[in-house]
Amino acid sequence: KDKNILNVLNHPVLYYPCCAAKKSELIQDFFCSSDDDNILNESEKLGFIPIKRPEELAKPTSQHLDCILHALETMNNNYNVCPDILVVVLANNVTIKSEWIDICIKKMIDDMSITAVVPVYEDNDHHPLRAKTINNDGTLEMYEKNSSGKVSTNRQDLPSCLFLSHNFWVLRVDYLKSGKEGQQPWGFMGDKIVPYEIDESIDIHKDVDLLIAKNWIENNYND
Repeated sequence: KDKNILNVLNHPVLYYPCCAAKKSELIQDFFCSSDDDNILNESEKLGFIPIKRPEELAKPTSQHLDCILHALETMNNNYNVCPDILVVVLANNVTIKSEWIDICIKKMIDDMSITAVVPVYEDNDHHPLRAKTINNDGTLEMYEKNSSGKVSTNRQDLPSCLFLSHNFWVLRVDYLKSGKEGQQPWGFMGDKIVPYEIDESIDIHKDVDLLIAKNWIENNYND
């Protein structure tokens, strides 16, 4: 509960991604979409214009794309802001640097056929070729079937397995609005997704994540 505004080193969690975005050399306008007044108030202190998210978009089942499109519509109608590139910053992830944001934006500026640029991290410990599922008789079977039939027990031998970091996404707005479906489950990112590899990513969901986030900030944050 309230993970985006929990205290980490005397600042709410969202302070760190907000500050990284504000220090970007390429982002021109700043908005915060939320149904929570506390989150909106904290982001407004950091220079973000609040967008009150309607109740139907503030449920556990609400989809990212619907919230993004609502924010874009509000930005356009209320503030005459119509970006070609949208940077979506996730407020519960502190592992974010302004230089990463700018590198990813520049990748899209250099090639506007790209539909998304996203940070990723390698995690072969949780490789799909190691995953299991339960079959009809209650025993385990391979979740992913490997054509060779053999999978090494050493993670180093497996092909690189990358996961989205969910600290920020750089998205092409015309694709977002097109209604097309790209790679699942985040179909709004399209099919031409460029990765930017980082060492680690920490989404704050549990108490232990706050401790890991604190350690990352102490080692990486210069403000």
